[in-house]
Amino acid sequence: MAVVALYWLLTQVELADVWSLLVRLDPGTVLALLAVTVVGLLGRFDTYYVLIGRLGPARFRDAAAIDLVVNFVNQLLPSRLSGRVAAPFVIRHYTGLSLPDATAIAGLHTAMFALCYALVAAVGLVVALPGLSVGLALLLAVSIGLYLVAGLTVLLGGANLTVLDRLLAPLRRLFARVPIVGDAAAERLDGLVGFTTESTATFRELVVLPRVWVRYAAGWAVKHVLASGVRVWLLFGAFGAGVEPAIALPLYLVAAYSVTLLPVTPGGIGITEATATVVFVALGVPGEVAASAILLDRVLGVYLPALAGWYPSLSLGRPGSATS
Repeated sequence: MAVVALYWLLTQVELADVWSLLVRLDPGTVLALLAVTVVGLLGRFDTYYVLIGRLGPARFRDAAAIDLVVNFVNQLLPSRLSGRVAAPFVIRHYTGLSLPDATAIAGLHTAMFALCYALVAAVGLVVALPGLSVGLALLLAVSIGLYLVAGLTVLLGGANLTVLDRLLAPLRRLFARVPIVGDAAAERLDGLVGFTTESTATFRELVVLPRVWVRYAAGWAVKHVLASGVRVWLLFGAFGAGVEPAIALPLYLVAAYSVTLLPVTPGGIGITEATATVVFVALGVPGEVAASAILLDRVLGVYLPALAGWYPSLSLGRPGSATS
């Protein structure tokens, strides 16, 4: 499906025109794009660093490795939530935190990410609504709604994980009656009860800290609003196009990229580029310009960092590591 979506996108534009736009980029613009990309990465890394640092000494390089590996996993399976499943083990590997604490950090990071995305994308959708077709607006609305539901669900679930203990108690009694393996199974379930208690306590400790929310939101905005918005603005300017008002461009972009949560293709590859291009064409940007800018923005902001995450992922599960 990703290949089909990319093929459709490329057949909607003249590849010769796209290439002529890309080669038109001057060295100053290229350097600015790279600088903005680095700033965006630092903002992304800080979203993990602020959470890990609240539980003890933390290294920024470990937060960077965690973010890169999770982003790498996101490109392997459909939906951004795929990498979040692996996140607790990645955090544990690089920080040495207990699995309950790592799970709490991963859960809170997921909830905060989804809520930030939903709120900003909703504003972008409202501002762009007059220029969008009904079908496109509904698609974005569904995607944004899923972000909101996912964020609230994880937020409430992480703060009330001990509710699972009510289910574990009768299961423990049932497994305890099983011959031979019953005692071992019951002991494992007892461990899960302790896990939910510790993880819930850590989650609740972090979720009520205003500084954590403010700093997380700042790091998220640097990556998803500032860096992406400036990058596409630079590309539009270099290609002789733009949107009005220009200050709304980052909001349009967040709304257009919200389809990455839909479990259609790994990391939203193809679907995201096609949808974002359609959104900006509807807002008056020429197709070749929109396609070129979106493809380059995704490469710099998503695919290259994901590729970089492949290398640190190789250390996961090695003998002697925290996850082995």
